[in-house]
Amino acid sequence: MNMMIQIASPELTLLVPVKDEEAAIPAFLATVMPILEALDDPAGKSFEILFIDDGSSDATLTLIRDAAARDPRVRGLSLSRNFGKEAALTAGIDHARGKAVIPYDVDMQDPPSALAPMLAKWREGHEVVVGVREDRKSDGMLKRWTASAYYRTHNALSKDKILEHAGDFRLLDRKVVDVIKALPERNRFMKGLFGWAGFKTATVTYAREERENGTTKFGFWKLWTLALDGITSASTVPLRVWSYVGGLVALGTLAYATLIVIRTLVTGVDVPGYASIMVAVLFLGSVQLISLGILGEYVGRILTETKQRPLYVVAEKIGDRE
Repeated sequence: MNMMIQIASPELTLLVPVKDEEAAIPAFLATVMPILEALDDPAGKSFEILFIDDGSSDATLTLIRDAAARDPRVRGLSLSRNFGKEAALTAGIDHARGKAVIPYDVDMQDPPSALAPMLAKWREGHEVVVGVREDRKSDGMLKRWTASAYYRTHNALSKDKILEHAGDFRLLDRKVVDVIKALPERNRFMKGLFGWAGFKTATVTYAREERENGTTKFGFWKLWTLALDGITSASTVPLRVWSYVGGLVALGTLAYATLIVIRTLVTGVDVPGYASIMVAVLFLGSVQLISLGILGEYVGRILTETKQRPLYVVAEKIGDRE
């Protein structure tokens, strides 16, 4: 067993949310540990890897326990069930001890070779260092198109801009971590919260690799839900826009009513056609349902906030040796 003493306040915390990743964890540790140890930086001598097990049903938790037993620089949190990646990231940020914290995916599509440049930027005085992909060629055509559309939409609607082609992979100084920890909302969109926090920011570009182990847990529906969370948590424009839509529809209705009155006075009374009535009814009904749906998204988030339930529940802490 590795008898090194765990440092209570390490230089770096690598924050790794996992769910059903038994195939990826051994390769991750075999690859990342030597890279961290070889860093020409204090972080190479003082770091921790903090796994957050988000309700795995395979051997993921057992592998984390075994790794923590072998090496005190490995820690883990086991959540009582699957709370989602945003909640798992929040749990990790709440329990990270490092002076710098880097959320990192176990699939290593964001290459560990980018860690050293991030730390170098941090040493230069930047409090946030964002990993930005050179391109999205590792993604399919549909995902590239929808991701680009989302970033444009989010930045057009929100004052809190997020970098295009940037994910959760970034370095956060301890002062930034403390700000994120103090934010009380339960509907979490972490990229939006990172952007809201501000601070002096730099970027590191890299080429994203294909995933070699395990499978992605983010299908289309989860990505769609995350996109909705991102937009509704960052902006109230989707609510306000319906005031303008309603005004335009009202003006159009007034203009059409005026036209009917004038035509009736000039040519006499006629019977409107069935098709025009159905078009008007269906159009206005659709507008009302869409506006109610958007209103419902915000009301649902208000309900979640007023419940004041914890964002996650920790069932087990692994590797704490304080």
